[in-house]
Amino acid sequence: MDAQGRGRADNIDPADQWVLNPATGEYELRLDPSPPQSAVPGQRRGAAPGPGGADSRRRGTPPGAEQAHETAPAPTVPGPRRRGAPGEEEPPPGRRSRRPEKKKRSRTKKVLMWTGGTMAFVLVGVGTAGYLIFKHLEGNVTTTDVGNAAKDSFSKDEAFNILIIGTDKRTGKGNEGYGDKGSVGHADTNILLHVSKDRTNATALSIPRDLIVDVPDCPTKQPDGSTKVVPGSHKVRFNESLGQDGRDPGCAMRTVKAITGISPDHFMMADFNAVKTLTSAVGGVEVCLKHAVNDKDSHLNLPAGSSKIEGEEALAFVRTRHSFGNHGDLDRIKVQQQFLSSLMRKMASGDTLTNPVKLYDLADAATKSLTVDTGIGKPSTLKDVALELKKVPTKNITFLTVPVLDNPDDGPVHKTVILNQAQAPQVFDTIGSDVSFTEVKKKEQQAKDAQAARLKGTRSAASEVRVRILNGGAKDGAAQETLTWLQNQQGVLKSENGSNAPEKLANTTLEYAPDQADQARELASLMGLPGAALKPGKSVTNSQGLPAMTLILGKDYKGAGVSLTAPKKAPKVEGQHTADTVQCAS
Repeated sequence: MDAQGRGRADNIDPADQWVLNPATGEYELRLDPSPPQSAVPGQRRGAAPGPGGADSRRRGTPPGAEQAHETAPAPTVPGPRRRGAPGEEEPPPGRRSRRPEKKKRSRTKKVLMWTGGTMAFVLVGVGTAGYLIFKHLEGNVTTTDVGNAAKDSFSKDEAFNILIIGTDKRTGKGNEGYGDKGSVGHADTNILLHVSKDRTNATALSIPRDLIVDVPDCPTKQPDGSTKVVPGSHKVRFNESLGQDGRDPGCAMRTVKAITGISPDHFMMADFNAVKTLTSAVGGVEVCLKHAVNDKDSHLNLPAGSSKIEGEEALAFVRTRHSFGNHGDLDRIKVQQQFLSSLMRKMASGDTLTNPVKLYDLADAATKSLTVDTGIGKPSTLKDVALELKKVPTKNITFLTVPVLDNPDDGPVHKTVILNQAQAPQVFDTIGSDVSFTEVKKKEQQAKDAQAARLKGTRSAASEVRVRILNGGAKDGAAQETLTWLQNQQGVLKSENGSNAPEKLANTTLEYAPDQADQARELASLMGLPGAALKPGKSVTNSQGLPAMTLILGKDYKGAGVSLTAPKKAPKVEGQHTADTVQCAS
């Protein structure tokens, strides 16, 4: 029998199975029969059972209470109470009026402790759903060893990143008829969830499955314990980072790091059943449509306006793409983010949080659909993850999508996308620097860097800045990319590409003559250069015969428009919204 079945057997209220352990001071889920208890208040100490033995005990007395002695033993963990069955004799008249009130107070206290101390959400994919992880809900979670792609432990004191993957594998009852039923399980829906170190905010970054990427070589664990390296692939869809050629979730994690520079600490993966079971467990999720939808491919049929959906209908909603926007995956991502926001609001609502049976069903459904890395596979670790996630308010959870452009290699029919190099690096840098997209709290700037340097003294207008740009260890094409960005987006028109520097440098430098200090401050401000990058020296002569500064892009250079110091403010990304925002799909 599964955990849910055990929790409901013999009329036992699931809320009564969460009991206080005096030894640890925490509430624990207790499914087994309880040990002997201390005497029930009101029972005479030393009184022996009546002629009927155990069956004649006072109604409501836990098993073993009749064994209490004059001196009470050390406190023990109480066992679950049983609801009175039909036909049971009534308690003594003198106690009838007080028992219901006492039981109500006890039940309320347990529900508050349960929901307040052990519940939290974890965003999870396949159409982007969500999970609640309860401590001590054992036996449901599947683990996969991805080697050093994931951390071997979870830290409660640091910012952390979880790659959430929804596969298109048609496993589970009722899922055989969906589309590509022979799929090996690709990375169909992908969210990089970043939770800030101070737990005031989180960012959920959707990665399009049709993003063209280079998948790196990937060591994968085999059933016999050996390791097989799956060769990488050049210019393929991101969804092939999982499943294709035997790639495991660790391969998707390594691909995310190669794209964003951000290392996922752990992964969570789910299948189609997650959406169906979770939405049913909470009693349905409210969604909104700007126009009626009758999609023959997904079988979604909903009117315009608000609707409550669950089960198969919820899965159809998050799988639909031919009825929204431009009928592509990017518009489906927007719909999925709206759905997830609604599901999260429902999970955080009083209707869910004060219903112990609903919470239990939700946790059971969630964990049965979940696969995680071994670093967070233990119930105690999942509990820690849940409690940290619980600290983040839904109003401070930002959803956004990796900035992309249509892939020019596709020709007139756009099937895939590529990174928008003018915007994506800034988004990645903001997340990697643990800066909030909701501006919950301004980060303190402790170091003396360019932020302070460029506020002092005068600054030239961008149009007056003259600079030669050389590549001294940055990626190929960095000098031209930076020149284009400075001229087209920052108005630094008197700039030019000086090709490669004579030698490679570890750090980016900007050399300027004394009379160019104001130009140096302006360029440092535009590019986010640290104070250490500014190097007083001499000027050079540019192609127009005028004095110019020399900017050498070192190995630390992250890309055009990406600050080399921690950004104070996150960039605005088209379509970003927070989890507390109600939106209608269009």
